[in-house]
Amino acid sequence: MTTAREIMTPDATCVGADDSILDAAKKMTDLGVGALPICGSDQRLKGMLTDRDIVVKVLGAGKDPATCKAGEFAQGEAVTIGADDDTAEILRTMTQHKVRRLPVIDGHTLVGIVAQADVARSLPDPQVGQLLEALSS
Repeated sequence: MTTAREIMTPDATCVGADDSILDAAKKMTDLGVGALPICGSDQRLKGMLTDRDIVVKVLGAGKDPATCKAGEFAQGEAVTIGADDDTAEILRTMTQHKVRRLPVIDGHTLVGIVAQADVARSLPDPQVGQLLEALSS
C-alpha cells in the first residue's frame, strides 16, 4: 500500500494569509510551482492559492495584486489528505472534490503536497486514466 507520505512533495512552502497576492505570485515563480498552501499566523492550513486564482480572481477581476491578501482566497475548509492515507483514498478525495493538488497533513502539521502527477506516477495506467478523466470533466 503506497501512502501519501511516500509520493508527496515534502516541505511545502506556505504563503501567509496576510501576504499580498503579488508576494504569493513571486514565491510561486521562485519555487516553480502553480499552487501554494495558505497558512495563518498559527501555521495552520487555511486553504490553497493557485496560479489560476491569481489570474481569474485577481487580475481578471481588475484587482490590485499588491493590495489583495492571500487569505481572502482561503474559501471554506481546505481539502486535505492524511500522510498515512493510501492511494485509493487520495484518488477518492481528488475525484470527489475535483482537485489536482492535496495538502498532506500529519496531525495538524502540513508536511507536503500530493499533486495529480505524483499520484499518476504511482498508479497502474487504467487508474491514471480514470483520475484524469474525473478531474477533466
